[in-house]
Amino acid sequence: MSWLAPNTFATFCKGLTLPTMSAIFTEAGLPALATGESSGWAWATHDAYSAPGGASGWGLARDITGYRYADRVSHPDRVETVFLASTPACECPHGQNYMVPHCAEHPFQFIYSRGGFEMTYFNFGRRRESRRAGGTADLLVRELLDAGIVGRDVPKYDTDPGFNADGTHTVRIIADHFGLPSPPLGLGPAGSSTAAAAGPQP
Repeated sequence: MSWLAPNTFATFCKGLTLPTMSAIFTEAGLPALATGESSGWAWATHDAYSAPGGASGWGLARDITGYRYADRVSHPDRVETVFLASTPACECPHGQNYMVPHCAEHPFQFIYSRGGFEMTYFNFGRRRESRRAGGTADLLVRELLDAGIVGRDVPKYDTDPGFNADGTHTVRIIADHFGLPSPPLGLGPAGSSTAAAAGPQP
């Protein structure tokens, strides 16, 4: 996937400072590969398979939006996260039919969390965006429809079977919708989210 290094997790957090977010991930055994802060978002990337004892990057991205870490933030109700994974979408028998995490190795590739819950989540490419779930499952549906990624009539897939195969178009929609900074996302000059410069990296 060209938008993120393979087998990488990227977590963007609004409402927590970068030092606070980094400390939470480090304490959970998930020290960051790189970090930054820009456009109101703190972000960190992780190796998808480096967590000891099965620590879950996507689970932690959800949990830091809830009251479990309320002692570290003055307004926990304002914390939100966007989690992106460049791990492959799961091909397990239930992976295409049930919107539940079914493999530790294959988390959902996009999860938006708030209040300690996954509000929107789905996988990328090959029309997987049509299988969305969460309390606000249709949060991005208008943008996805306008881009011809989901919907009943999607001629782009007929004329170009490889259209959005790696989810780059979907990630650009997510980045633009939330105003995510880049790096860490390598979306190229077409993505407006690349205009924001990231903060210092270790």
